[in-house]
Amino acid sequence: MADYGIFLLEALTIVVAILLVVAGMAAIAGRNKKSEEGHISVEKVNDELEQYEEALKESLLDKEFLKQQQKDKEKADKEKAKQLKKEAKEKAKAAKAESKKSVKETSETESVEEDEESKRRVFVLDFDGDIKASDVDFLREEITAVLTMARKQDEIVVRLESGGGMVHSYGLAASQLQRIKDKEIPLTVCIDKVAASGGYMMACLADKIVAAPFAIVGSIGVVAQLPNFNKILKKNDIDFELFTAGEYKRTVTMFGENTDKAKEKFQSDLEETHVLFKNHVSRFRPKLDIEKVATGDVWYGIDALDQDLIDEVGTSDDYVVAACNDADVFEVSYELKKTLQEKLGIAVQAGVEKAMTRFLTMIQHQYHNKS
Repeated sequence: MADYGIFLLEALTIVVAILLVVAGMAAIAGRNKKSEEGHISVEKVNDELEQYEEALKESLLDKEFLKQQQKDKEKADKEKAKQLKKEAKEKAKAAKAESKKSVKETSETESVEEDEESKRRVFVLDFDGDIKASDVDFLREEITAVLTMARKQDEIVVRLESGGGMVHSYGLAASQLQRIKDKEIPLTVCIDKVAASGGYMMACLADKIVAAPFAIVGSIGVVAQLPNFNKILKKNDIDFELFTAGEYKRTVTMFGENTDKAKEKFQSDLEETHVLFKNHVSRFRPKLDIEKVATGDVWYGIDALDQDLIDEVGTSDDYVVAACNDADVFEVSYELKKTLQEKLGIAVQAGVEKAMTRFLTMIQHQYHNKS
């Protein structure tokens, strides 16, 4: 039995080694290719709601009643089609009266297309931000796609969840939302759980911010922290040498002895970043009392409304479903194609990095938990 167990371990080791070699060869072969190619996925929310409604009707309502309801619907559709055809003919006659040029008769199909073109559209995007705002890679693709079709009478809704993170990463994410503003397309941000720090840096660009009653909003502040192992190194007679060119190339470090001057410079950089953050928020929400709310504190949705941090209290579900009443609503997402490494389950480095990112994000979120 012991020999058999050793044999199994050896066999398992060989199999794992082969898989690692195959994955490595695939990575080398595809190094010159774009590994993270993906595609835009679009789903119409109106159709999903209709499917939900039909499923419940079939379970709850009488079959005879459903048949009659279907007949009434078909009859109403025919009447609508006739009305559209009639309106198309009237438009054609009016056009002929105004111009001597020949006007082609507008078909029923064309009139329906015109009606669809004039109907308002709502595009729904999702952003779930970790400490590095990694979702910005997807967000930029989604916004690029939507801007090819969005009109000024349409609307873009971003369902945003983030406790913040790196300044430069969330600065880029906010810049992606600025692209929507530059096109003068209405932008709404919905917050169901949290939009704090970098998350609020993004949210404040919206023309309208909607937050759930207990969503956490705010944290307009800057924080930085790092451990210092200098005393441990000294205790074990280990020298640490740092070479720089430029007085402020490196201020505080993890292994060297941090001087008062270095700490003052680091604190000064934080204060400067805080000023930029406050100016950014004030630019897009001028009615906000920035000095009152830019303390790093957070508020729940209901209190955030009193502070003018948001415009409405409600969930993203309510907002999107209500939009379906008078608009065509589309969920747009950018999806990556799976690589060979991911299919084989050998993407160890990516897995470790994602785990570490999730861990740091979890710690970041704890700072914004009022409970």
